[in-house]
Amino acid sequence: MTEAMNTADQNNAVRGTKRKLADPTCSKGLAMMSAGLIPTAEAVDHPINWGDADPKVRGPVICTDLADPHRNAIGAHSGPYSIYRALAVAMGKVPTDHKPELTLTQPAFDIGPFPSWHKKNQIVTMDPFGATVVEHFGEMRKDGVYARPTIAITQAHIDVPEILPAMAAGRLKADGKILMADGKVIIGKAAIEPCWHLPGVAKRFGCGEDELRQALFTHTNGAYPELLTRPELKMFLPPIGGQTIYIFGDIANVSDPSKELCVRVHDECNGSDVFGSDICTCRPYLTHAIEECVRTAQKGGAGICIYYRKEGRCLGEVTKYLVYNMRKRQKGGDTAEQYFACTKKVAGIEDVRFQENMTDPLHWLGITKIDKLVSMSDMKYNAIVESGIEVVSRVPIPPELVPTDAQVEINAKVFAGYDGGSTYSVDEAMMKSTKGREYDHQEVKQ
Repeated sequence: MTEAMNTADQNNAVRGTKRKLADPTCSKGLAMMSAGLIPTAEAVDHPINWGDADPKVRGPVICTDLADPHRNAIGAHSGPYSIYRALAVAMGKVPTDHKPELTLTQPAFDIGPFPSWHKKNQIVTMDPFGATVVEHFGEMRKDGVYARPTIAITQAHIDVPEILPAMAAGRLKADGKILMADGKVIIGKAAIEPCWHLPGVAKRFGCGEDELRQALFTHTNGAYPELLTRPELKMFLPPIGGQTIYIFGDIANVSDPSKELCVRVHDECNGSDVFGSDICTCRPYLTHAIEECVRTAQKGGAGICIYYRKEGRCLGEVTKYLVYNMRKRQKGGDTAEQYFACTKKVAGIEDVRFQENMTDPLHWLGITKIDKLVSMSDMKYNAIVESGIEVVSRVPIPPELVPTDAQVEINAKVFAGYDGGSTYSVDEAMMKSTKGREYDHQEVKQ
């Protein structure tokens, strides 16, 4: 280690943190830095002017290669999937100098720009210009500045099995424009990679940028030393899942407050959404929202479903299944009264989705008013309203769509503060008496 790193004060100045050199995780990061494996603080030739309305003044997010001298962001594209690319490179399947060919990949339709794109700290977890890299930074790419999109916008037909029964019951009718006779729905969609502006994220959560960087470094087990060694890099592409926006109807109607807008913000639940697990309401609520979005779009408005990769309230599927086992095995069985307590016992916390970040895609779409929010969640509602978006009404899941074993979930949530409107009312007696299906679990020795 060089003499310039021998004192805690000098070390702290370089890293912009208050961590002590004796901390083993910091020592490891500094050892890598001194060996030349991690760049130290230096001037950025393409600084990010976050929040500027002019994309060329704002500048591109460049995060394609650790050795790229133009790089101005920490992390990697594609979030957790970057690990698979690394494996492909290690196997010799992908050239290390491959540069993406982006010809003909431009958005299938335009979104924005909107005033929210350059309103201070309105959007801090995604790049508003992430879909238009070729358009705005094409000349820079020709000069060797390899910025790449963090948003892709396309069109599709989706086939949701629950739509056909809705048509058979007369709740939906084919129009050949949004809903086809075979039940397929014509949509637009946008996939978004997380792209965090660290100062903005820190401000949103009421902590210092140094504290945020320190926590991210420590709790990824030192995976991103540049969070400490490169304070001049303000962008971070974190190793987390992104989100996909499904758009029903004319995209122009989404940002027009005079048009009716139906919105569902949905957090991933693979067990229910894909495989139909009946322990929760996730899939039936999602498919009900899709039906509501189609109906609203057919009436001249628009619908939006945003699918966030936040499995198990961002605690992960393994944690979720551990909680399931505890719920079913605990004394007294699976009860609404202990619904949240079991999660806290396993994970130490009930929920880490931090819905404050959930609103960024809504603002990216230029939304200022939601007529129908298909959600009973108080956390989602509060985050949306507090970010400046008006919510006119909320749509609870119809009781007939709630699976029998999911009564535990719905009653626990309503009793805890979820808005059931006039549809749901749960008092303490009802909450305590709600019990889920018993499983034939193997006995566990205490």
